Amino acid sequence: MSKLKGKVVGFGLTGSHCTYDEVFPVMQELVDMGAKVIPVLSYTVQKTDTRFGDAADHLVRIKEITGEEPIMTIPDAEPLGPKRPLDCMVIAPMTGNSTSKFANALTDSPVLMAAKATLRNGSPVVVAVSTNDALGLNGVNIMRLMATKNIYFVPLGQDHPYKKPNSLVADMTLIPKTIESAIQGIQLQPVLIERYQS
Repeated sequence: MSKLKGKVVGFGLTGSHCTYDEVFPVMQELVDMGAKVIPVLSYTVQKTDTRFGDAADHLVRIKEITGEEPIMTIPDAEPLGPKRPLDCMVIAPMTGNSTSKFANALTDSPVLMAAKATLRNGSPVVVAVSTNDALGLNGVNIMRLMATKNIYFVPLGQDHPYKKPNSLVADMTLIPKTIESAIQGIQLQPVLIERYQS
């Protein structure tokens, strides 16, 4: 039996549009494992069309996968604290912009409010980073989050150390294992992995 069967998992998406094709299959995997997945979308995800797809199409796909209406406002995300608690909150992908805000206690999006509400309950928040400045200005924010109680990282590595030397991206396929470990209060190891394929 899946360790996630019957668990309620918040699934926050922020604006790293190029990683959605990696994230949506994981969302489906969590549903297939028996988890109830509650999608929470940043404003960028809700409204931005890119070469990686239109926002409206992403919304349809998320609803089809989860069978849930996405949370799209800060007031709707706030009850994920005491009124509607989650077993775990995942943010995948987690942009550098959202990383810096989260590390500095800013809650200006539904995703960050959901994360704050989850931490308020003493429940785990799992972060799957996708940012071009992880080894630049955002490095301090990532380390701050790594040192914070109840925040866990999906293992991550440099996706292209020569073209994008400051970029780190999580291995999205490890999200379910990271959630399972986080619910037990354990950081999945190793955190730093080899991602680059020459």
